Amino acid sequence: MSYVPPAELARAMVDAGQSKVLMSTRDTLIRAYMAGAILTLGAAFAITVTVQTGNALLGAILFPVGFCLLYLLGFDLLTGVFTMVPIAYLDRRPGVTIGSMLRNWGLVFVGNFLGAFTVAVLITFILTYGYSITPDAVGERLGEIGESRTLGYAEHGAAGMATLFFRGMLCNWMVSTGVVAAMMSKSVPGKVIVMWMPVMLFFYMGFEHSVVNMFLFPSGLLLGGDFTLGDYLIWNEIPTVLGNLVGGVVFVGLALYITHVRTQPKRAIGAPASDRAPASARTPEPV
Repeated sequence: MSYVPPAELARAMVDAGQSKVLMSTRDTLIRAYMAGAILTLGAAFAITVTVQTGNALLGAILFPVGFCLLYLLGFDLLTGVFTMVPIAYLDRRPGVTIGSMLRNWGLVFVGNFLGAFTVAVLITFILTYGYSITPDAVGERLGEIGESRTLGYAEHGAAGMATLFFRGMLCNWMVSTGVVAAMMSKSVPGKVIVMWMPVMLFFYMGFEHSVVNMFLFPSGLLLGGDFTLGDYLIWNEIPTVLGNLVGGVVFVGLALYITHVRTQPKRAIGAPASDRAPASARTPEPV
C-alpha cells in the first residue's frame, strides 16, 4: 500500500477537521445518520454471530465490517470528529471556533443517534415479529447488555462511573487510531487492514462506544430490558461520550498534532568530530 508518513498524516487530519466544521447542516446530518446506521448494523451482526456461535472473538473479528464501510463511504462518527475537529481549532484554521466545533459535534451526535435508533427499531421489530412474540436468544442478549452495562456500573457507585469513563476513553483511543491510521494508506486494502485491528480490539475488550450504545440500549429498552432511560443516560451514554472525547482528543489528536505539526526544534549536535580527542588519546574505560 502507498504509505503516508506521520507528518503528512497529521496535516491531513487538521484539514479534515476544518472540512467537517465547514460542512453544511444537511450534509453533516446525512453523513452522521448513515454512519450511525451502518456502524450499528455491524454491531447487530457481531452480537448475532457471538450468540449463535458462542464465540465472542469471532464476533469481534467481524464487527469492523460496518466501521470500514462507513469510513470508505465518507460518513462521520462522533468519535471521529471528537479527534480531528479540536486540532483544527488549535491550528487556528479559518472558520473553526468553539461555537462551530460544538455545532458540528451536536449535529453529528443527533445524526448518529437517529441512524442508530432506526436500526434499533428495525432489528427489534424483526426479532419479535412486530413485538408480538418473545425475543429470541439474540433479543434476550440485547436486553442483558443494556441491564449489565447500566445497573452493573451503578452498583459500584463512583468506582463504576470511573470504570465506565475509562472504558469510553480507551474505546476512542482505539477507534480514532483506526480512523486516522486509514489516512496513512492510499489503497482500499491498506485502509481496511489498519482500521480493522484497533476496532476489533475495542469491541472484544468491551470498551464503551457512544454510537454503538445508541443502538444497544434503545434496543434493550424496546425489548423490555430491566433498566430505564435515565439509567441509560446517566450510567452509560453521558459518561461514555465524555470518555470518548478525552480518549480521542488526548491520545490520538493531540499526540499526533503536537509531535508532527507543532514539533519542537531538534536537539543541537555535539562538538564536531575534529574537535574531539582521537580515540587513542581517550582515557580507556575500566574493564
